[in-house]
Amino acid sequence: MKYESILDVVGDTPLVRIAPEVHGLRHIDLYAKLEMLNPFGSVKDRPAWNMVRDDMSGAVARGDAIVELSSGNTAKALAVIAAMHGLSFRSITNRMRVPEIKDLLLLLGAQIEELPGQTECLDPTDSEDPLSRMYRTLTAEGNGYLHTDQYFNPRNLDAHRAGTAPEIIKDLDGDGPDVFIACVGTAGSSTGVAAVLREHNPAVSVIGLVAAKGDFIPGIRNIDEVNEVGLFDPANYDTIGSVSAHEAIEGMLTLNRRCGILGGPTSGAAYFGALRHLSAIDAGLTERRTAVFIVCDRVESYMSYIRKRRPDLFNQPSRPNSLDTLTEAEVTAAAQVDVVEAREWIAREQPLIVDLRGAFAYTALHIENSVNIVDDLFDELVHGGLPFGARRPVLLVCPVGEKSARYAALLTRMGHRDARSLRGGVVAWRDAGAPLVRD
Repeated sequence: MKYESILDVVGDTPLVRIAPEVHGLRHIDLYAKLEMLNPFGSVKDRPAWNMVRDDMSGAVARGDAIVELSSGNTAKALAVIAAMHGLSFRSITNRMRVPEIKDLLLLLGAQIEELPGQTECLDPTDSEDPLSRMYRTLTAEGNGYLHTDQYFNPRNLDAHRAGTAPEIIKDLDGDGPDVFIACVGTAGSSTGVAAVLREHNPAVSVIGLVAAKGDFIPGIRNIDEVNEVGLFDPANYDTIGSVSAHEAIEGMLTLNRRCGILGGPTSGAAYFGALRHLSAIDAGLTERRTAVFIVCDRVESYMSYIRKRRPDLFNQPSRPNSLDTLTEAEVTAAAQVDVVEAREWIAREQPLIVDLRGAFAYTALHIENSVNIVDDLFDELVHGGLPFGARRPVLLVCPVGEKSARYAALLTRMGHRDARSLRGGVVAWRDAGAPLVRD
């Protein structure tokens, strides 16, 4: 096939059947929608192009910069599109968590601006949050930016209503699936596809998947973050399930090794979550059903993410003193203190306060006399042994108290006598009106 532009190749991705001997379902035909085969490598290619297509000529005439709050696939697609049209692209994010994506964005000529914030989503309760202030700047008229606004832009949904969903229905001979499964990031693909599938078949079941509490899977909100996304509406889903990072990697390995589908961790989460849901209903079926899940992007961009969590896959021994080796019982037993207890303890014992957040967030607001050791660096320090004396009291602080609790459990296992986590993290401290200082 011949095309005039690479942008003409966006969409029309294949629908591939997963072999029954792989998934083991007796009454359900399972299909993968291979959005990884879009030209820039992900499901985000569709909304990225759809969000700028109608405004591109005006942006080029004005010399606007394309801007998005993204550190992942949306940023990657927009960086390519901007460069093709002679425009600059700025990626604004609270933190670049996947080094390979950051390197690729820089290679594509993107400007990356990291600002403090709990997630890439806006905090609707804090109008002075740096991301919220930046958002107001981007949406001001005549500001010199083409802000694609993926978390709220209806064109995100429209890209999937007009393309992804009709393609699925067409490839299933006009019938559409009985069950649709998708991971929830901006909620664009899951919401947009589900709307059309329900119009076609009101009985279709829609399953949304998020990352487990406190866990990180690239491109997916966790259960705490998902309600912050402007396009997310829980009423659009029949069921919302969670998947852990370990389960996502297991699902990814099945796709990679047994199906020849080189999807990344998000795709693995979609497959694992789909199979768990479908296995629960398969035994009770007497008629055949059809299910579709989305393969969001490719595995190659996530080698560092996978290596950190599964070094055994690269013929490396598991790292001692790592969060991945903790049991849930150890985490549950970790010492946690609420804000009132913490303030009394600080005044009485003067513990070392370790803030695990990113440098930008720490600079914006932090507990007085705390030290900033970003969680990735702290992980390396702990790997070599206790990074401070075992007798010194330590209060660990993170955004919402989840990662700090895990580190408190790890330090306790390693022999630290008094490692505690601030329950609810900096958010709870702020909400309680406790003092924060700014650098």
